[in-house]
Amino acid sequence: MNPARCRIVAVGKVRRGWIQDGIDLYLKRLPGFSITELRDSSAAKEAEAIRSAIRSDETLIVLMEQGDVLASIPFAKRLNHYGNERLVFVIGGADGLTEEIKAQAHWQLSLSPMTFPHELARLMLVEQLFRAQSILQGSPYHRA
Repeated sequence: MNPARCRIVAVGKVRRGWIQDGIDLYLKRLPGFSITELRDSSAAKEAEAIRSAIRSDETLIVLMEQGDVLASIPFAKRLNHYGNERLVFVIGGADGLTEEIKAQAHWQLSLSPMTFPHELARLMLVEQLFRAQSILQGSPYHRA
């Protein structure tokens, strides 16, 4: 997994300082990785903003409750499978993603069967991406 070839597109702003501090910590550890924030609005407007934010050369991965639930090592292996493809992870707003966006996804991923605020989901995803990189590089960060 190459962090410079991955990014997150997320609806809404991070309003809690402690969550932003955590995100910033992992972003420092993932050089080249970026997060694009979109304004929260109606589902239709959010979907349009998401479509506009995704580049044609990116593989779309959406986060949703009904997506695949993977432990950290299988998640890292799945990311490794994409090689040098450009990946964009999309986190929807409070009402989730439209069926159209979900259908366009190459992969539907769930961080947990539980539901989390989008801010926390963003922090958890960034941490898991860092963990996946650590697993693939054989770093001691992940202790299974």
